[in-house]
Amino acid sequence: MALRLPANLHTYASLPCKKSGASSCSSSSNSRRRFSGINLIVCSSSLDKQRRRVGGGAPAVASPLQVAEELAARFGLEMAVADLERIYREYNRGDGPPAFSDPGSPGRPLRVAYQGVRGSYCQEAAAAAFNSSTAAEDSGRLSFLPCSDMENAFAALEDGSADRAVAPMENSLDGPIHRNLDLLIRHPGVRIVGELILPVDHCLLALPGARRSALRRVVSHPQALAHCRERLGCLGLEIEEASNAASAAEWVAENGIRDTAVIGSKMAAREFGLQVLERNFQDQPPGANVNRYLQLALGSSKGNGKKTTVAFSLERGPTDLFRALWAFESRGVRVSRVDHRPNRTNPIRVVEKATYMDYMFFLDLEGPESDPRVKAGIRVLHEFAGFVRVLGSYDCTYRTR
Repeated sequence: MALRLPANLHTYASLPCKKSGASSCSSSSNSRRRFSGINLIVCSSSLDKQRRRVGGGAPAVASPLQVAEELAARFGLEMAVADLERIYREYNRGDGPPAFSDPGSPGRPLRVAYQGVRGSYCQEAAAAAFNSSTAAEDSGRLSFLPCSDMENAFAALEDGSADRAVAPMENSLDGPIHRNLDLLIRHPGVRIVGELILPVDHCLLALPGARRSALRRVVSHPQALAHCRERLGCLGLEIEEASNAASAAEWVAENGIRDTAVIGSKMAAREFGLQVLERNFQDQPPGANVNRYLQLALGSSKGNGKKTTVAFSLERGPTDLFRALWAFESRGVRVSRVDHRPNRTNPIRVVEKATYMDYMFFLDLEGPESDPRVKAGIRVLHEFAGFVRVLGSYDCTYRTR
């Protein structure tokens, strides 16, 4: 059978094994090449994202929800299934939208937006952030909304399609995801309401019954491949890049490719019916490779979390950064994290004919926004900062899986 790989998968020679004396290691001489075939894409249709499920089954029985979808399609209106479900439930049960402090009220699931497709690492983080289980999802208490990018996840919060969003912010090996910091500045109504530290668990996935000895190639996202570089060098298999690990897992499952393994999440194995050949396949020991995620919501929180994030710009630039730090340190408020991004509104600053880049700064403070010491530090910051915004006050959760 001819193997048809997705167009955005790339093959390159197997990576050399860095461990000396490993008799089981081998190296492939295949040169890098590009394959043509089907594409791995993130579906942008709201209806497709909500309806899509793995497996077959009998045709669905017509329902008021189904009829509403068909009518929407005829009139060229793309209505999210989440909204149609809400309308149908409210009509039958009289349930209104939940309050900010009480999402997922009786009769309506908590709708969580995340970046990626079903089975992605972000969906795994979303499930962990809300202590999700299969029973919780099947009972309708939790609903996941996959988004093609974080811009769409922020938009889902603002238009009411989602109650929460989970955004990846930092990896302990690859550093911060600055684009998502920019989004927090561009969307002032979105607040940080929680933080999740989650160890990375790269799983080696394959079709049920597949044997390691029969594998010829491994497919995944370049970042996952980089995290597993040494382990992959010992397999002696072709290594192929995909734009999305979860889409690669779905492709292997739907096409029954028995000689191909995928490095993906445990969630991908569950979503697409794959077996986990090995967990924690990454080179680093468990706990050394972690991701940091933020839980986001629309509205204002109570400000009682143990950590507060503040964004600000400095009229005199980085030379005044010590004053910003001292405004909190002098009051006994510990600064646990400092970051910066180019100031998108005014990226250039000219001082005495000298030209500099201008920046936005981010501080994570150990203390709630309601703490008088934090409030006092923010008041001092306003005295010399051109822009100040509290992005949220929240608690941090570390899960060891």
